[in-house]
Order: sequence, then structure tokens, then C-alpha cells
Amino acid sequence: MNVENEYLKVIRERFLAIKRQGERAISQLSEENIHWVFNESSNSVAVIVKHVSGNMVSRWTEPLTTDGEKPDRNRDKEFENTISSKQDLMNVWEKGWQTLLETLHVIHEQDLLKDIYIRGERHSVLEAIERQLAHYAAHIGQIVFIGKQLMGENWECLSIPKGKSQEFSNKMIRKNK
Repeated sequence: MNVENEYLKVIRERFLAIKRQGERAISQLSEENIHWVFNESSNSVAVIVKHVSGNMVSRWTEPLTTDGEKPDRNRDKEFENTISSKQDLMNVWEKGWQTLLETLHVIHEQDLLKDIYIRGERHSVLEAIERQLAHYAAHIGQIVFIGKQLMGENWECLSIPKGKSQEFSNKMIRKNK
């Protein structure tokens, strides 16, 4: 087994898992919910999605040959709520994820220790992947948190429901025997 290839396989799976988690959270929200904000300093789900997508497109478009902060990216505009509908939100979402996932499929083991740049700061490809995984997971966590607050008792749990840990563990043990 090649450790580098296994890493790339695992990291692709991790990104897909957080993508699915975000989609499961967003699917529970209404058109109105995606625009809800707690206060002036917080972001709506629509704004979070717009920011994450903008980051993905910037970071993962030609990352081996260009700086990850593209000159045409306007990060500040990502925090303006211009998404008009849930369908628009999902289109923006898919654009970012498609850019990321396509790039992860053309990165090979020999690329992992290459130097790339984000805002002029040097990173290995491996380091940049880990940096972005943490960034996107944090934002997906925000989306989930907002969804839980808005949906209350109607929220469909995305993992193991409270009080069901042992039941879930027993089910997994039986399944994997």
C-alpha cells in the first residue's frame, strides 16, 4: 500500500463526507431560513455557502501553478447576501465543490510535497489540503448549528441522536461482524 495514495483516497472521502453533511443540513432549511442571521455580525447560511464556494474556486483553480488567492476573487463581496433562492444557493455550492473535487482527482502522490502559495505564503500541497479541510468543516459546522437552532424539534439529526449511542454502536458491531 502506498501511503500517499491512501492519504489522497481518504482526504477525498473526508471532503465528500462534509459536503454531504452540509447538503443534509441545507435540505432541511426553507428559502427563508437560508437568509436568517442572528445579528449584524453573523452570517446567514447563504453567505456562508457563498464564501466557502468563493474560497474553493480561488484555492483549487490551478493550485499547482497559481497563487490560491486569485486576483479576480473579491472575498469581501462573498459576505454580501446576494443569493436569491435555495436553487441559486445550491448552484453556488456545487460550483465550489466541483472545483475542489475535480482538482483533488488530478493531484497525485508526487504533488503532495510540492510548494504552492496562498496569498504569497508557501505551503506544501498536503498542508494546503489540511488547511482547507479544517476551514470548510468549520463552516459546515456553522451551517449545521444554524439549522439546528432554526428547526428546533423538527431538526433531523445528521449523526447519532442523543441517547442512542449504545444502540448505534451495537448496530455497527453486528453489521461489521
